[in-house]
Amino acid sequence: MSSVPSTQRAWRVVTRGPPSKALKFVTDLPVPTKLESGHVLVKVEAAALNPIGYKLMKWLPNFVARRPITAEQDLAGTVVDGNGTRWKAGDAVWGITLGKPHGEGAMSEYAVLPQHCLAGRPPNVTPTQAAGIATTALTAYEALFDSAHLKEGQTVFINGGSTAVGAYAIQLAKARGLRVVATASERNREFVTKMGADEFIDYTKVDLAAHLSSNPPSPKFDGVLEAVGLIGNDLYAQSEKYLAPGGVFVSVGPQPEGLSDAGKFTKLLYNISAPRWFGGINRKWSVLAFSPREEVMTDLHNLFAEGKVKPIIDSVYAFEDALKAYDRIMTKRATGKVIVKVDPNVE
Repeated sequence: MSSVPSTQRAWRVVTRGPPSKALKFVTDLPVPTKLESGHVLVKVEAAALNPIGYKLMKWLPNFVARRPITAEQDLAGTVVDGNGTRWKAGDAVWGITLGKPHGEGAMSEYAVLPQHCLAGRPPNVTPTQAAGIATTALTAYEALFDSAHLKEGQTVFINGGSTAVGAYAIQLAKARGLRVVATASERNREFVTKMGADEFIDYTKVDLAAHLSSNPPSPKFDGVLEAVGLIGNDLYAQSEKYLAPGGVFVSVGPQPEGLSDAGKFTKLLYNISAPRWFGGINRKWSVLAFSPREEVMTDLHNLFAEGKVKPIIDSVYAFEDALKAYDRIMTKRATGKVIVKVDPNVE
C-alpha cells in the first residue's frame, strides 16, 4: 500500500441533473485505507458508462441517491490490495462496484469492490475493452440463462440487438447453441449480423408487435429479451402469439423518459399484474435485477478468454473528457460501450 497515494482524482455526482450539471471533477478525494473483510482495492485503468447512470443523475433526488458519490460502476484495473482474498496485488481484473462501503464508483483512480464482483482479465482483452463488460454482459447472461432458462437448440428473440446488452446477448446465445432473431435499425444490420444474429428485423420499417403477431415463428420463440427498456406495452401484450407457452418475456426494465410515459407505464404494469381471466397476459414477464455471482463471473471470463464472446466498444474518451463521453451515450446512437480511460497509458 506504500505506493498508493492518499488522494485521487474522480468524477463525483454532487447534485441532481444532467451530467453537465450533476458531475464535478475533484482532485482531492481520499483513497480508502481501511478495507472491510472481503473487499479489494483496485487501481482503475478504465471505466464504462451505462445509460442508467445519467438517467439516475436526472431522476433521483440527492437524499435518495446519497450524494455525493463517485459516478458509474463498471471498470477494469489492477489489484493493489487483495486484503486476504483470493485476489493478489498485480492481478488484472474487470468488475462492478456496488457503491459500498465508501460510495465507490468506477470513475476514480482507485475503487473498493467486493471480491465476488471481480473477474480476471484475460490477456486477449485490453483494459479499455474489459471495462465495458460487467453490467451489460452480466445482464445479458442472467436474462438468457437465469430468467428465461434458455438451452441449446432453442430460439430467442432479442429486441435491441445493437444495444450493448443486446449485442452481448446475441454472442452469448450463439456461444450456447441458440438460434437468434434480433432487431435494430437498418444502419445497424451489419453490426447485429456480425454479432451472430441468424435473422434480422428492422424495427423502423415494421410495427414489431403487429409484425410478429401476423407472422409468428414456427415453432414460437422460447424466450424474449427486451433490451431497449421500452415503456410501450404492445410487444408484451401480443406475446402469446409469438412466445411459446412456458417461455419468458425478460425486460432490462422499463425506462421512462418523463411524465409523458406515465400512461404507457401504467398500462404495462396492468398487463403484467392482471390475472389471465381479467385481461392479463398468459406469458411470464420478468424484469432483471442481477446480482454478481462468482460462478457467472468465472464463466464470462472463460468465454472471453476463449474468444467465444468479444468486447464491444463504441468509443473511448480521456478521463478529463468524461462529459464528452456522456454526450455520446446520451445520443442513444452508441453501438457498443462508451469507455473513459482513467489511466492514459493503457490500451
